[in-house]
Formats: sequence, structure tokens, C-alpha cells
Amino acid sequence: MDIWIISIILVLAIYLLITEKISVDLTAIGIMVLLVVSRILTPHEAIGGFANPAVITVGAMFVVSKGMMRTGGVEFLGRKIINSARGNYKLALIIILLSVAIASAFINNTPVVILFIPVVMTMCCEFGLSPSKFLIPVSYASILAGTCTLIGTSTNIIISDLSVSFGYKGLSMFELSTLGVPLAAAGIVFLYFAAPKVLPALANPICQLQDSDHRQYLAELKIPEKSNLIGGSPGQIFDEKYPSIKVIELIKKSYIYHPDRNKMTITAGDVLLVKGSLNDLVAILHNEEVELPTSEKDLVLGAQKDAPIVVELIIAPHSSLRGQQLHRTDLARDRDVNVIAVKRTNLHLTERQIHDVRLQTGDILLIWCLESKLKQIRSSTEYIVIEDVYSELVHHRKAWWSIINFICMIGTATLGLADIMTCALTAAFLMIITGCLQMRDAYRALQGDVLLLIAGTIALGTAMQKTGASQLYAESFLSLFSGFSPLIVLGAIILLTSICTQLLSNNATAVLLLPIAISTALGIGVDPKPFIVGICFGASACFATPMGYQTNLMVYGPGGYSFMDYMKLGIPLNIFVVVASTLLIPLIWPF
Repeated sequence: MDIWIISIILVLAIYLLITEKISVDLTAIGIMVLLVVSRILTPHEAIGGFANPAVITVGAMFVVSKGMMRTGGVEFLGRKIINSARGNYKLALIIILLSVAIASAFINNTPVVILFIPVVMTMCCEFGLSPSKFLIPVSYASILAGTCTLIGTSTNIIISDLSVSFGYKGLSMFELSTLGVPLAAAGIVFLYFAAPKVLPALANPICQLQDSDHRQYLAELKIPEKSNLIGGSPGQIFDEKYPSIKVIELIKKSYIYHPDRNKMTITAGDVLLVKGSLNDLVAILHNEEVELPTSEKDLVLGAQKDAPIVVELIIAPHSSLRGQQLHRTDLARDRDVNVIAVKRTNLHLTERQIHDVRLQTGDILLIWCLESKLKQIRSSTEYIVIEDVYSELVHHRKAWWSIINFICMIGTATLGLADIMTCALTAAFLMIITGCLQMRDAYRALQGDVLLLIAGTIALGTAMQKTGASQLYAESFLSLFSGFSPLIVLGAIILLTSICTQLLSNNATAVLLLPIAISTALGIGVDPKPFIVGICFGASACFATPMGYQTNLMVYGPGGYSFMDYMKLGIPLNIFVVVASTLLIPLIWPF
């Protein structure tokens, strides 16, 4: 009876995960509820997935990946590499594919693709190339490279931990590299030659929409006593380190000078009226090379309890601040709020100094304050608070901290000094404590739906094992291949995994099929290790549909693709991975 119940729950779970009638995290919770209500699992067994090292490790890796994104470490390297292509289409394609592959082998591939989409779109605008020739290959290269290391994809981590729970040895950091690297290399070569011929050359939709003045703010910066900017020329002082910042006026002892007309040098106490981007303005304040004329405190974005945050305030249509000079407002006089800059859409500010600006509806104030103060500001009807601007900040000065932290995590895990969960948790902790990431960002980096899905499918796998359902499914599957060699059975398992991963998430597929694969191996009297590895490669062979993997969906819109574009490149790539894995796995991990 329990097998019938678990089969119904399994079919229902697969149906909901495929159709997404309800969200995947709600489906995961539903699985656990049904397993407890039907008394197949005890409450403790049903929630056991939350204590699984795989869930903790994947969550920690989300935080580490976010830290790498926040500091701009990956983006900086990516842009430097791509700029070296100099508009050559073929060189640009191979550099992008290799860059994405190297990054995705060590970082969760979803943030890597997120980073490279705007890089690719911008590059294509600059050099007159079509992004539709690049974006599907970017997604596929990231998926291929994910199978090269244990931490390349969360699926590998889950399979490794589950194999330990079944009584078998887990995967080491570079164990999959023996096969993963050659497969990824061959796949990238295929993409390099096939993508330009198969994929359409569509126009770049963002080229006409780009605005060089977007997110440009007007700000006043005071030169402190020990600034390294003293003695420089105001017209050129920011060109190298902060290229978006342009000096409009230099205010020296109440006299105003224009850099284009007056040849002056900067001295301590000067005030510069500048125009610049969000990142450069915050970066120069953060590096303490300048200060805000009205502020007595330095801008320090760290990991403290009540951390500072940079936000935008839009003057609301019915605000009582309209028509008031900025320096006369309660906001400007508040000691806990520091106004960094002002932006007025499509209009020039006529006032000579920021504090003289008369506010209008739609004016944007860029401020920094403590999180506790933000709660008070948010309750006001005078402004519309936009916190999303903070997510655009990149803490470049912390890039080396994040990179060193990440390298230490890889090295420690590789040398076996600690298990991957301990390494990932330590790296996540250090990302926060060193200021690479604030706690609010760390919480947002945790993809709750993914973690719930892993926990829910682990519970389902436990139930399948407990009721003997996985054994029954394995025997049924074996009956289709009775008399065939272990190589054919392995190929069938990998093919089944690849087909399922086009419809389900690769994590859910791995958790559901791993018990069946192990039971199948034991049923034909061979070592389960090749089958465990086969699940790793089969679950990542998800190229044939845009739904096959989240990075495929991410590039669907920006590339302007159709469903068939994925099939043209994806089906041959799927077949290649399945066949190559079937033939090569037994040579590396014998039966």
C-alpha cells in the first residue's frame, strides 16, 4: 500500500514540477506534508533534508557567489578579457566561452551567466555584433563546465552527499574533472563552430535604448587635508580611477572656476561640483579620497549590525518639499542622513551648489544612512524610497578579499583539510565579516525555492528508499534491459536522467533517480560508482529546451530566441554528452 501511495505522490510531484501549476517551493513543502500525513515518514524524517550537508553547502555557495558578484571580481576579469577581442567575432566568441567555462567550474553558473549577459550585450553594441550568436553558447558553456568540479553545480554537491548517505564514498573536488574537462572542451569546440552557423543573427534590442547619461548624478565633493588628489588638475584628476566622474566646477574660497577655462590645481578644502555614476561616486567616498561637505562621518559599508545603506529617494508628487531648497529641508538637517548627490531627469540644475537646489517632483536624491534610519524614512509620504539602487553597487576595493577568500576555499577543500560544507560555510562567513557582502545581501542571496526543493526531494527519496519503491522501480527498469551488458544499462540510466532533466530541475532529477541508479547497479551485481557519476553528467545534460535549465531561460528573452533555436544546438550536444559519458565513465570508474 505504501508503494502505491509513494508512487501517487511521485507522479503528482513530477506533474507539478513540470507544469508549475504552483511554485516549486510550495510543491516541495506539499511533498513533505503528504509524506507525514500518510505516515510514510515521521515528522523528523520528513524535515531531515534541511539538516542535509548538501542544503547547507548549496546555501553557503549562494552567499559566496553573491560576494564574488558584489565585489565585481568576476565581472572585472570578464570585461578585461572580452575587451581584448577588439571586435573580432570569432576571437570574441572563444574568449567568452572560455571565460564563462572557467568561472562556472568554480562558481554557481547562474550568477556567472547573470554577469555575462550585460557584458555580452554591451560588447555587441560596441562592435556591431548580434547577441543571439553568443547567449545560448554562454548558457551551454556554463552548464558543460559545471560538471568539471564538485562545486561547479549544486547537483554534484547533492549527489556526493547522497552517495555518502547510501554508504558510498563521496566525490572529491576534482574527481569529475577527468571526464568533465574533456567533455566541456569538446562541447565548447562544437559551440564555436556550430553556433555561428545555426543561431540567427538578430538585432540587439538595447543598442537604441542605451543612454550614456543614465544614472548620472550631480554631487559636491570636498577635498580633505590628506587627500591624494591635492595638486592634481580638476579636469583630469578622475579619468584613470573614476572615469564616469566629470568635474563641472571647482569652488575655492567662495570663488567658482571652470576646469575647461581656468587652469587650477586642487588644494585642501576645495569643493568640486561633479557629475558621475552611482558606483564611482560611492567608491570615491568609500576610499576616503574625498568627503561630503555636509557630513561629519565617513561612508563605511561593512558588516556591522546597523549597517549603512545607499538608497534613492524620489520626491513624491504631493510632497511638501517641492519648491524648498535642499539645505532647508528636514532631510538635509538630519544628522543621521547624508545626501550624496541629486539627479533631475532630462533637465539641468541651474543652481551653483547642491544645497541651493529647489526640489521638484521627480527629483532623485542619492543618500546614505543606517538601516534603522531607513525604516523611519520609508514611513514618510514625502519620498518614494528605491532600495534596488543598492544592488547596483559594486565594492571594487573588496575584490581581492573575495578572490583570496574564494581561492582559499577551493584550496582547503582540494587538499582535504576540511569537507566542502565546512569550507563553504567558512568562506560565506568571511565574505560577510570582511565587508565583501552585507547581511541583507547574504539573506537575499539564499535562493529559498532551490533549498526547499532540495529538502523536499530528499524527503521523497528517503520515502522511496524506506518503502522499497526505489527497489521496485529499479527492478521494473531492469526488466526492460534484462540480458544487456552493464554498459547498455548505464547508458539507459544516463539517457533517462537527461530526458527527466529537460522537464524537472536537475537537482530534483538527481535526487529522484540516484536511489534507482544505485539499486539498478546492485541488481546487476556491479559497482554503483559509475552509475553515481552517470547521474552527475546525465542531470547536467539539459540543453534541448529553454526549460531544461535556469540559465537557458535567462538568455531566452535577451537573445530573442525561439524554442527551435535551443533544439538545433541542444539535441546534438545532449546526444554527445550521453554517448560520450556512457563510453568513457567505465574506463575511468570501472564496473
